[in-house]
Amino acid sequence: MSEENKEKGKKQEYEFQAEMSQLLNLITHSLYTHREIFLRELISNASDALNKLHFLSLTDQKILGNDGELKINIKLDEKEKTFSIEDNGIGMTEEELISNIGTIASSGTGKFFSNLTGDNKKDLELIGQFGVGFYAVFMVADEVTVDTKSYSSDQGYRWVSSGSGSYTIEAIDKPERGTTISFKFKTDAEEFASKWRIESTIKKYSDFVSFPISLNEEKANKSTALWARPKSDVKDEEYVEFFKYIANSTEEPLAHLHLSVEAPVQFKAIMYIPKTADRFLFSQDLDTKIHLYVKRIFIQNDCKELIPQWLRFVKGIVDSEDLDLNISREVTQKNVVMDKINKYLVRKLLGEFKEWSEKDVEKYNGFWKDFGSFIKEGIHMDFANREKLIEMYRCYSSFDPEKLTSLKDYVDRMGTDQEEIYYVFGKDKETIVNSPNIEYFKKNNIEVLYLYDEIDDFIMPSIGTYKEKNLVGIDKADLKLKKEKDEDKKETLSKTAKKKLLGYFKDILGDRVGDVIESERLVDSACTLVSPKDGMNANMERMMKMMDQNFKAGKKVMEVNLQNPLIQNLSKIQEKFPQDALLKECIEQLFEGACLLEGSLESPSKMVPRSTSLMEKAADYYLKSLETK
Repeated sequence: MSEENKEKGKKQEYEFQAEMSQLLNLITHSLYTHREIFLRELISNASDALNKLHFLSLTDQKILGNDGELKINIKLDEKEKTFSIEDNGIGMTEEELISNIGTIASSGTGKFFSNLTGDNKKDLELIGQFGVGFYAVFMVADEVTVDTKSYSSDQGYRWVSSGSGSYTIEAIDKPERGTTISFKFKTDAEEFASKWRIESTIKKYSDFVSFPISLNEEKANKSTALWARPKSDVKDEEYVEFFKYIANSTEEPLAHLHLSVEAPVQFKAIMYIPKTADRFLFSQDLDTKIHLYVKRIFIQNDCKELIPQWLRFVKGIVDSEDLDLNISREVTQKNVVMDKINKYLVRKLLGEFKEWSEKDVEKYNGFWKDFGSFIKEGIHMDFANREKLIEMYRCYSSFDPEKLTSLKDYVDRMGTDQEEIYYVFGKDKETIVNSPNIEYFKKNNIEVLYLYDEIDDFIMPSIGTYKEKNLVGIDKADLKLKKEKDEDKKETLSKTAKKKLLGYFKDILGDRVGDVIESERLVDSACTLVSPKDGMNANMERMMKMMDQNFKAGKKVMEVNLQNPLIQNLSKIQEKFPQDALLKECIEQLFEGACLLEGSLESPSKMVPRSTSLMEKAADYYLKSLETK
């Protein structure tokens, strides 16, 4: 501006670039989802101006002069529908006014438009690279006035624009440094000309700004940024109350982490682990509960980039100094800073869980019972932290069915000649203990992990091996079981009788089974159904059927205990009366009984009357034997 134009009231008009109208239209109609964001942007800018002045004053106290209390004042006239926000921060010179507020009208604008992709989301992220937060005010105002005076200048300036083709700048008398932005609300934005609406918006987005905010001379931000205080200054009850506030909870948290990080990125955070899991966490609510702030300005309450989905039970706040106060926080894209914060938070949380597991087993076990499913989800999804999560895995086992154990504990207890880690799935302990498949392991005192959670059926095969030991489900057909010595075996069938009986089982059952073989695992039970080497177990097949009604289950292998008295009697019946109907009925009953135990019996309509018929014959035979005595 020339010297003659610096006279008070002398306006200089500046033209926006041709793209300005298009860009401003995009900002005000597409970029912001909620128009209340305008206030967050204005407070953000004011706070930033105060921070800059505060930083300069650390080396030169004279900068503050007689106006040392840094603050933000908002004035609202509900009747006239006018609004102004004033800060006594760093202020702007004429050149800075053009540069700072006219950023999107600079030479970079043309480059921006040349990079537009047509993909709305990507274009919004691209806009986030430009300092356009101030222009959000045009969502609620037709004309905006900015009065400003730099701390380093004696001259004040006024910037006025309707956000269309041009803006004006004129020199004005402004005694104090700082910036005042004022306007009248548009007719369709008069809802914001309400003290209650402005107060609630300040509380939502700017309650933790480190400078006092007043609204019509009443303090509007009442909360303290707990995370910004030294840990030594925060009392336990303050942590508890803050958790209740951000988690909307009535109970105390299980634990918290208060972090102040300078490298590799600068941020402060408070992370809370609740005592119990929200019921919604397991179903439709998959959002994280981490609130993101940038320089104490609220950005969003469910920042997915800050923490993995499997840690969504963790609640807390992250306040970053390294993220820009620009539009990218409206649609927070993943960037290098977010990624570093994410990795740091996960590492600290995993370290906390590990410490519990080693030094406070009772606390960890309580945590596992509520949040173990999330750790399992992490094992399945988070390959970067997979090994650490596997060490945290817990389940029950035959060693002590009432006590949680780890894979490490299992391996430490294994016999030197045991080559595999064994596990079994069941809906509860009683189901597992009474399963025919576990008889061999009980007899030989071999520990088996008890799994009750359906996600375990995904976890165990995905882990595969632990400390060079294969994890194997005991319902598989190809188990490496030690055969009993001949002298330990009960009376069994001849090879001919064995072949003949197993062949008859195959003939009767047909394509309902993949094979019928002699069992090495059964001790007392007559038979069992097991999965082939590469097949799904019964539980996995049930889940697949729930997801796909047309899913076809694989054929099971039927194992027959040739030392079982019933099986030996059936062999004798076959030898003497090969066409006897009882033989076929018993085989059908054994098969459907095995299906019932593993949960794959689709209908008992034949099994129940057959069972009644067999009992009638048994009772008749028993009665006749009594009469002959």
